[in-house]
Amino acid sequence: MHVGLGKRVEQHVDEGQLPATESHGVPVPLTQLQHRLPFGQTRAWHEPHGAVGKLDHVLARGEVGKVGVPIAHLGHMRTLLDGIPPRDMNTSMTINAPAAWLLSLYVAHASEHGVDSRELRGTTQNDVLKEYLSRGTFIFPPAPSRRLTVDTIIWCAQHAPKWNPMNVC
Repeated sequence: MHVGLGKRVEQHVDEGQLPATESHGVPVPLTQLQHRLPFGQTRAWHEPHGAVGKLDHVLARGEVGKVGVPIAHLGHMRTLLDGIPPRDMNTSMTINAPAAWLLSLYVAHASEHGVDSRELRGTTQNDVLKEYLSRGTFIFPPAPSRRLTVDTIIWCAQHAPKWNPMNVC
């Protein structure tokens, strides 16, 4: 089940699209950020993130907000996660090329709430080869993509040890 359509998580719960839960898994509907709840539902990052990288790009016209919540800046992340304590979340982000950038927004949001990156729990797919081999929706050439992936792994190892920086699919 994919949710989003430009709405905050709480709005989906209120409308009955997501069940309210006491679990520590918090659904974050951003397309390609898949978030799995204990009962197996999936949330995904907004498709233009993975396909063109920028929400205002000409190729993204007509697609923004269709599936998932578009996140273009920290203000969008704040709105999306408003009222959800970052310390209690365990988020799985199935996003590839923009993974480092979206993770940085997530970390910045947590920091604003007094949560150190060392406390954050979750997973970033961050598998750039998948974009080349199976989807054809890559943003960067292979060498810079690989570098960004490795840099994200190194940063997580040093600053977010509870975060799984890569999930190969």
